[in-house]
Amino acid sequence: MVAIKIKCRTIARGVAEGEVLLSADALSFLGNVDPKTGIVVDPSHAIEGKCIKDKVLVFPHGKGSTVGSYVIYQLKKNNVAPAAMINIDSEPIVAVGAIISGIPLVDRLEEDPYAVLSDGDHVKVDSSKGYIEILDK
Repeated sequence: MVAIKIKCRTIARGVAEGEVLLSADALSFLGNVDPKTGIVVDPSHAIEGKCIKDKVLVFPHGKGSTVGSYVIYQLKKNNVAPAAMINIDSEPIVAVGAIISGIPLVDRLEEDPYAVLSDGDHVKVDSSKGYIEILDK
């Protein structure tokens, strides 16, 4: 299969690869994710019980407290952070968390990520060059 490249907007620079974990729900890192384990703990969340460690985490946008930026940083320090993140439209809480943690973050893909990505796809996020690449579908 030929790899598919999709242009996007860079929020936090970097390059990472990983398995896609899709969530249709917005994510509040404060309260939705355990910073020690990387497991989504909110029982009403679409990906409750799943671990975000080393995943390419796809979610529409963040929500909630500004402390969420620090929780993303804690996830990174605890080695349970996502490899990269893809949003429909990033907001400042997730953007700051990704930047201070060195986690590649992109948004505004030229194609709907929910139409072209599936759980388990292997994706490369090259936010330094402004694209994602679907390596294995």
